[in-house]
Amino acid sequence: MQLDIRYFAWLRERTGTASETVVTEAATVADLVAELSRRDEGYALAFSDIAGIRAAIDKTLVEMDAPLAGAREVAFFPPMTGG
Repeated sequence: MQLDIRYFAWLRERTGTASETVVTEAATVADLVAELSRRDEGYALAFSDIAGIRAAIDKTLVEMDAPLAGAREVAFFPPMTGG
């Protein structure tokens, strides 16, 4: 499947890109993270602490075990805080 991936804040800085389109066979968000982590050191660093990352599929917050079937976009960002 083809997915648009968006990276925000320090994830964007570590991966070196704000967005990209990838072709993947990943079944879940966690599978996608594992696949992306193997790309290079920047991606590995960006996803080294998965507990510090939030994900959204098609603009809906999801857990890392959420299925990707039918998804068009996945966004990764740090936890949000109020203030």
